Amino acid sequence: MKVEGTFTIKADRDHVWALLQDPDVLAVCIPGCEKLEPTGDDTFAATLNVGVAGIKGRYQGTVAVADRDPPHGYRMIVEGSGGPGFVKGEGTFTLTEKKPGVTTIHVAGDAQAGGTLARVGQRLMTQAAKLLMKQFFTRLNKEAAGR
Repeated sequence: MKVEGTFTIKADRDHVWALLQDPDVLAVCIPGCEKLEPTGDDTFAATLNVGVAGIKGRYQGTVAVADRDPPHGYRMIVEGSGGPGFVKGEGTFTLTEKKPGVTTIHVAGDAQAGGTLARVGQRLMTQAAKLLMKQFFTRLNKEAAGR
């Protein structure tokens, strides 16, 4: 499943970059995040409690950051599994600042799901992924304004 989106954050690119490097900020912004703990350089253990198309579940997994290019972007690799199935994916975050104090983040990625999650169909999964991304970036915008 391909996932793509562009989001605007009302803060300069260096500030947005710093927020995206802060595990405490990420834990607040990731929908359903119960725990996000560093396990090494650029890797985290995560516990999420999220629902997709009426299928709710708790997932244990890992998040890794690769190919850092401060403050222009990076690649994120996510793997998780739980009662409703598994999710694997990766995405590229590209940050641009076309005018001072406004950062545009373009996300392009690919994800796979298995188990009960896969049965909801690609169309619903794509819609759910876009909704979760929108929730993440809405929260990131609030964090940028508040810090």
